[in-house]
Amino acid sequence: MNVAVLGASPKEDRYSNQAVALLKEKGHCVFPINPAAIDAIHGCKVLPTLTAIGDPVDTITVYLSAKHSDGLLDDIVKTKPRRVIFNPGAENSALADALQKHGIETLCACTLVLLRTGQF
Repeated sequence: MNVAVLGASPKEDRYSNQAVALLKEKGHCVFPINPAAIDAIHGCKVLPTLTAIGDPVDTITVYLSAKHSDGLLDDIVKTKPRRVIFNPGAENSALADALQKHGIETLCACTLVLLRTGQF
């Protein structure tokens, strides 16, 4: 499954970093998204935006606060994911409502828990 990690961090203590590692370990193709100049996270090339992916994306997992994700509706819709996961602290009800109107499933859940419990 192709998974974009929106707000991926190179800092190993961050949950977004741990998500990149665990997604990769579970066999997913991971696209870390961070506009900062970072080369790679856990061997996965970091991209500056969702639209830079170029491949179909099944899931976007969000690790950005609502303040930082508010302007991403168009990019997410262009990416055409099946679902968007808002991790704890990244909840954004306005964005989730807008995505649902575009037929994109949304959920508020912890990606790490979903992966570790086989519910991803």
